[in-house]
Amino acid sequence: MNEATEKVDVLIIGSGPAGYTAAIYTARAGLKPVLYQGVQPGGQLTITTEVENYPGYANGVQGPEMMVDFEKQATRMGADIRYGIATKTDFSKQPYKIQIDEEKWIETNAVIICTGASAKWLGIPSEQRLNGMGVSACAVCDGFFFKGKEVAIVGAGDTAAEEAIYLSKLCSTVHMIIRRDAMRASKIMQERVLATPNIKIYWNSETDEILGENKTEAVRIVNTKTGEKTNIPISGFFVAIGHQPNSDIFKGWIDMDDAGYIKTIPGTSKTNIKGVFAAGDVQDKIYRQAVTAAGSGCMAALDAERYLAGIEE
Repeated sequence: MNEATEKVDVLIIGSGPAGYTAAIYTARAGLKPVLYQGVQPGGQLTITTEVENYPGYANGVQGPEMMVDFEKQATRMGADIRYGIATKTDFSKQPYKIQIDEEKWIETNAVIICTGASAKWLGIPSEQRLNGMGVSACAVCDGFFFKGKEVAIVGAGDTAAEEAIYLSKLCSTVHMIIRRDAMRASKIMQERVLATPNIKIYWNSETDEILGENKTEAVRIVNTKTGEKTNIPISGFFVAIGHQPNSDIFKGWIDMDDAGYIKTIPGTSKTNIKGVFAAGDVQDKIYRQAVTAAGSGCMAALDAERYLAGIEE
């Protein structure tokens, strides 16, 4: 350890609904939490436009605005919120050590990991240019805005199948773009997709470009076997090719599943290391909603409070 070491009661790594909620609860408990916001302060909601499914906002709210509200509330409660990225961890013994921005070290007896998960994107320029203007990585979050309209979804796994079926109940037609001549989804999910009349599947197809200036107007797909290009008029384009949990710096210390999601003891936020807790999308590959992330942030704060009080191991 070098001289640039700071000792804190509770360290929260990552912001977003989970991190900020954990900060609110630990601050109210007098634990003087320090929160480092990470590479994307506010998390995925900062790249979301209208949020209509979070309780308490009767008229809906813009994602970035909601995260500012969360941050202000955590600050008002006494949380110390800072810019910075956790770059290295040492959970070999207490106090645990976390390096920030490859420079400063933090020592703490309780860590709450809220680093989230990042949506995987196709990597085409128009996808990012039209993000929030018809392009989304969350059908459950944004499908409602395309009620009665035609949309496209790209992906072939269980998530894509589930989201296509969800969209089919809201939208007039769901154009499902699949790279190969088969889906990766489980057999039952494939059967449900194929049995849904307003889901139209494009096999052996890739997204060439999303068309539109200030809003999504069409998608141009290319057949991987023939090279033929087709324009499909749509209002919404959903990317459902998976998420990547932001858990790399904890590998070797924290138990994870094959995809890198942190494993928590069921019904708790506890990891395999005492005093280290995880909340939000970094440990949730099923729900991935702002409200469930906030709930798990509350759980992590309460678990950390009980742990530091010696009530629970």
